[in-house]
Amino acid sequence: MNEDKITLAHGSGGISTRNLIKDIFYRHFNNQKLIDGLDSAVFEAQSGRFAFTTDSFVVKPIFFSGGDIGKLAVCGTVNDLAVAGAKPLYLSCGLIIEEGFPIGALDRIAESMARTADASGVKIITGDTKVVEKGCADGIFINTSGVGILDKSYVTKKIMPGDDIIVTGTIAEHGTAISRDRYGLKVDGSFMSDCAPINHIIKALHGYMESIKLMKDPTRGGIATALNEIAEHAGKSIHIFEENIPIRKEVQALNELLGIDPLYLACEGRAVIVADKAESTEILARIRVLDDGKEAQIIGCVEDAENTNVYIENFFGGKRILASLEGNMLPRIC
Repeated sequence: MNEDKITLAHGSGGISTRNLIKDIFYRHFNNQKLIDGLDSAVFEAQSGRFAFTTDSFVVKPIFFSGGDIGKLAVCGTVNDLAVAGAKPLYLSCGLIIEEGFPIGALDRIAESMARTADASGVKIITGDTKVVEKGCADGIFINTSGVGILDKSYVTKKIMPGDDIIVTGTIAEHGTAISRDRYGLKVDGSFMSDCAPINHIIKALHGYMESIKLMKDPTRGGIATALNEIAEHAGKSIHIFEENIPIRKEVQALNELLGIDPLYLACEGRAVIVADKAESTEILARIRVLDDGKEAQIIGCVEDAENTNVYIENFFGGKRILASLEGNMLPRIC
């Protein structure tokens, strides 16, 4: 490909479009179902229940510490399937690209998507590319949809008082990395997005699915909003202990400097799990043997109450209500 920038011709459906697809997407997402070039990818799967999800990604900046928009797009869709109890199988990839976008950057994004899909055990088997005039988009936007087959041993269950709340790793790292990179903050410390596929963590818990009541990935709105959604779903209150929430010191410090509550910042490689208390310590131990689960914690429990509030208790016993996010604390984080 001689051009080094996206032109309107790349979105025309003609030779330039075909060359772009062949030179970048066929090369990186190399599999026969995609290369067949049909309007719909056809695949066979085991009989059973399936999960299907879709998400769009407009993150700014496109490349950030620990990832990029392509990696984020694959992880976001894989993780949505994983917390539904599904084994992710296939993804689609739709792109809206601004005229003038560097071909080299697009190639880098596609390579990142391919590497992340391979690590997740999924294939990108269909997609679409549209190009808009310069000034009508901000570089590149990506939509990914995904399908997976549900683990027959997992169904959501009634959440009961005493059930424990587990978070599979340190929080707020994606949102914090985006903040630092977007605003060019010159601060010491390691600030990397936690962007990663979590389906291997869920797979490792296969033997405990009878004791797992519900799973969520705390993306936009962070763990605070995820916990409120769980409380509303359960019709119960949730009691969280602040000192049990895993958060790196530098992440806490930077957010204090910015006046941002990290409990509302997105995680892109974590899960919040509600589990039966009788098995929760074993589930926690199983997560902690994994490389990216070593800092998992039981952060609180479900309580029987007439409300569906989430209460957070600090180290000296003071409590406050942890509400869902209102407004937009940090736009375009995914």
